[in-house]
Amino acid sequence: MSTSLASAGTNPGRRLREAVRRHSPLSAAGLSEHVFAGLFRKLVYAQIWEDPDVDMEALAIAPGHTIVAIASGGCNALSYLVADPGRVETVDLNPAHIAFNRLKLTALQALPDHEAFHRFYGRADDARNIEAYRRHVRPALDADTRAYWEGRTLWGRRRISMFRRHLYRHGLLGHFIGWGHRVARLYGVDPRDILKTRSLEEQRRFFDESIAPLFDKRLVRWATDRKSSLFGLGIPPQQYEALAGADVRHKSMAAVLRGRLEKLVCGFPLSENYFAWQAFGRGYGSEPHAPLPPYLLKRNYEAVRARAGRVSIENISITELLAAKPAQSVDRVVLLDAQDWMSDSQLNALWREITRTAAPGARVIFRTAGEENLLTGRVNETLLSRWDYRQEESRALHGRDRSSIYGGFHLMVLRELPQ
Repeated sequence: MSTSLASAGTNPGRRLREAVRRHSPLSAAGLSEHVFAGLFRKLVYAQIWEDPDVDMEALAIAPGHTIVAIASGGCNALSYLVADPGRVETVDLNPAHIAFNRLKLTALQALPDHEAFHRFYGRADDARNIEAYRRHVRPALDADTRAYWEGRTLWGRRRISMFRRHLYRHGLLGHFIGWGHRVARLYGVDPRDILKTRSLEEQRRFFDESIAPLFDKRLVRWATDRKSSLFGLGIPPQQYEALAGADVRHKSMAAVLRGRLEKLVCGFPLSENYFAWQAFGRGYGSEPHAPLPPYLLKRNYEAVRARAGRVSIENISITELLAAKPAQSVDRVVLLDAQDWMSDSQLNALWREITRTAAPGARVIFRTAGEENLLTGRVNETLLSRWDYRQEESRALHGRDRSSIYGGFHLMVLRELPQ
């Protein structure tokens, strides 16, 4: 999930508004877009919801590669460091995500060991994190990032306090998941009970008997049929439409979401899927061998920490970043689901820069709310002809994506120019 689109001016707030805007602000659709843009200036994703293992398999990162990516919560950008790239240059239009990523990068380098780093981001619910921030992280932060985390919310709490108050229950997505838990309990279902299952068969039974029936409830169907109800998932109005049309067999948004949740619950053992732990446990597991994103695993800690200086984060669009780079200078591009938000003109501007800056053998990955590759018929054929769409490989990779919330995963590989 992402908040970095095509270029839209120089002011961060204006960038985001113009990236989302499709309709007159006086129309109902324009008002919906305005509300969404306002929500997306706050922290949305404490954890990114794209599977980094699938990313790295598709990207085939080699030592020294330059990667350009949308940051979101930063988990994947840091996880790519395991593959030893030369640079990971990230962007995001959301200023809160910029502060979140800068804090994460600084904490990785400033905290004394893996235990402290895991307590900060793996557990993220310990009062010792605040002392660790004051002693180790705060002195190394830039002034803007420090001001953000020591600033206060509407409730009067300093933002940094969320690291002792269950970080992953915060942010727009964290609140949305909390709302989902409350609705489930209203109907007598505690989503956390799935964490007690011990096999895929038990996971399937829990889904069929407890989770699936919720999507037939009138309140759930009524709520999910409204675009604003899914803003907390990071779904803007235009992406809602793509998701609603994801499968002609589905007759409601509730049915589409039910299908995505079914894969999350039933597609992978809980012992391997930290996305399911986030959805149902609202955090990572506490067991010694609980699943974690690659950047948080102890076996990867030293390598990720040593390479953290290779990661950068800027509050600009990915098109702007690419436009400032030399030709044939980028090996890998990670777009998350940003293209679902884009107009045709934004898509073409982006792919012109991707194609211009693509080094030989360059790879691009992205996800879509719907199943199909949205580039066909929207991006100039001359540009697309430079790229090989790996359709079968993309489908296989999508099947292995543990986050399970997207309709499609897509891999594009730059073709060799004829001699």
